[in-house]
Amino acid sequence: MKRGKFITLEGVDGAGKTTQRTWIEQYLRDRGVSLIATREPGGTPLGERLREMLLAPSGAGRLDPETETLLVFAARREHLAKVIVPALEAGTWVICDRFTDATFAYQCGGSGVSWGKVLELERWVQEGLQPDLTLFFDVEPEVGLARAQRIKAPDRFEAEQLDFHRRVRAAYARRAAEHPDRIRRIDASVSASEVQRELEEILSML
Repeated sequence: MKRGKFITLEGVDGAGKTTQRTWIEQYLRDRGVSLIATREPGGTPLGERLREMLLAPSGAGRLDPETETLLVFAARREHLAKVIVPALEAGTWVICDRFTDATFAYQCGGSGVSWGKVLELERWVQEGLQPDLTLFFDVEPEVGLARAQRIKAPDRFEAEQLDFHRRVRAAYARRAAEHPDRIRRIDASVSASEVQRELEEILSML
């Protein structure tokens, strides 16, 4: 059986990736693709509990950044073992809202965890598995945060200072430069319809 495709969506808060995920799912289903949509943190009972812990407002108490990173990868291993890998092996495509690039962006870029340590965790937990395509929705943090604040109250990451989000964006750019074969930068500052035209061009090549 032909292996399914693994597509991940990344970007700073408010870049519009979650909205575009809905469009991507419908675009692919309209073309007969069998797929599942999932997210990180999340995707499994363990991952969803971790999500609640990580995104709780800062007043609830913040984990040490390295503890946070280890928990993220523990949940990721469970996600891979129970959801992502079985689906791909069954020929189902997987669309995931954030994956390991987000850990490099938020925990390394934002919180200062060692890039090398996260590389080691990536090698151990993923055993060479990488997305077939990563869509990096890129926008100035000021723009993204303003959009996010119009939609809902900020979670713990969204409430971080602007410098934190600038470091996150820079770390995403670094990952994109290191993996140009799979990471496609999308200019998320333009209209949703313009973004979708670019997405259609990219997805049609898969």
